[in-house]
Amino acid sequence: MESVLLYILGVVIIVVGLGVSIGLHEIGHLVPAKLFGVKVTQYMIGFGKSIWKKRKGETEYGIKMIPLGGYISMIGMYPPTKPGEEARESTTGFLNSVVTEGTKSVHHGSEDGHSAAITSLREAIEADPKLAEALRPEGLHVETHDQGEADIVLTGDDAPAKANYIASMVEEARQASAETIGEGEDSRAFYRLPVWKRIIIMAGGPVMNLLLAILLYAILLVGIGMPQSSITVGSVSECIRPATNASQAPCGPDDVAAPGAAAGLLPGDTFVSINGKPISEWDQIRDTISDSPGTALDVVVLRDGTEESLTMTPVLNERAVANDDGTIATDANGNTITEEVGMVGMSPTSELVRQPVTAVLPQVGDNIGKVVHMIVNLPSRMVDIWNAAFGSEERDPNGPMSVVGVGRVAGEIASLDTVPFVAKAQALIGMLASLNVMLFIFNLIPLMPLDGGHIIAAVYERIRRTLAKIFKRPDPGPVDAAKMVPITFGVVLIMGAMTLLLVYADIVKPVNLFG
Repeated sequence: MESVLLYILGVVIIVVGLGVSIGLHEIGHLVPAKLFGVKVTQYMIGFGKSIWKKRKGETEYGIKMIPLGGYISMIGMYPPTKPGEEARESTTGFLNSVVTEGTKSVHHGSEDGHSAAITSLREAIEADPKLAEALRPEGLHVETHDQGEADIVLTGDDAPAKANYIASMVEEARQASAETIGEGEDSRAFYRLPVWKRIIIMAGGPVMNLLLAILLYAILLVGIGMPQSSITVGSVSECIRPATNASQAPCGPDDVAAPGAAAGLLPGDTFVSINGKPISEWDQIRDTISDSPGTALDVVVLRDGTEESLTMTPVLNERAVANDDGTIATDANGNTITEEVGMVGMSPTSELVRQPVTAVLPQVGDNIGKVVHMIVNLPSRMVDIWNAAFGSEERDPNGPMSVVGVGRVAGEIASLDTVPFVAKAQALIGMLASLNVMLFIFNLIPLMPLDGGHIIAAVYERIRRTLAKIFKRPDPGPVDAAKMVPITFGVVLIMGAMTLLLVYADIVKPVNLFG
């Protein structure tokens, strides 16, 4: 019963931690938006039906049932389609934008609806000719005249439905949330802000996750400390076997006797010196023994408060080579890479050592590199997950997981009887730190409606306006980021499919971290 409660506690810690991370992400958008005078109509954590909400001033705050993200709604996030028209409101939330911008009703089979769709598409293409190329794969052939007018030629039996659907996506992206700017509030529209202010607002969310990750890693490294090998002996082997022999059988007459046990080394002994050189860290012991096969070493250890002198001669043996991240190195065929070093047949105890503040940022940077590498290799990783979910292959412990998988791992860690409380806390804090690094990187992907998509649109607008000024051309006006919605909608569907696959795999073939 206790283990079940601990399992539930672990899941709750991760869910609450994720909710706090999402809430702080949206605060990273909310605070600068309000400081810059933008009208924010909603601040929401989660999606779906609201379970709590309260209006304070002009902003409605709330919590929704599905804790898979959050958003704030700002007026004028999308500029008017044409000068003089109303600006459109939208949100910073990825999933919320997908729901509100990509699932509006379409009048399939209706002549009036079809004509309206063609008209809407024609207006969109005349405003942005590049949209024509994006629509060509959808079975819609577009011809534009010198005057900028567009003729749309339908191909395929389902082309009318596609016209309706794509036109709906573009138009509804412009009218997200269906709230218009009130009288006298046009100056408070998001799109009217200078580019640098818009970038600060959109980057505020990811930066908040980065700061939270730094804080969590500081608690983990500086506050608690990291486990490191000490200079105290933890265990002493009776014999020594090569790294290629993983047998757990008792030592036999053919096994090489361990020099440490033969010299009288005992668990609990603390190294004082080797060949007269004082010992202060485990690396000194490991390196000296590794470099001294066949050479007698004069060792002084502290045992029960008394110094004892021992003499041991390391024997040459195979040892697995470790990568920089601590994992075992393997060759192209998956075989363990080994090296021949001196060994005495002992292992150290572990102790928590607090790290300097300077160790925090390198740790965060290393995690960022791993997340970027995982995202770049995501297609091949998803193939592996598919093969594991629907085949006999095992899941990669270092591969991507859904929220279900992360919660399951957190529950297993919390319920382990053999793991000390501090170690459990370290693992859970490390998971939350990694989740925030993932939120930081993922939201900066330059695709709408992610934060990175809005940032790229703002940068593009600045470049376009600067070039127009240099070449003395008319101001092209703000970039209509809504035009990117049809192009990125396919990517959104792919992301949704990957999420479903991850959830399914985490249920039927979960990651096995503990054997």
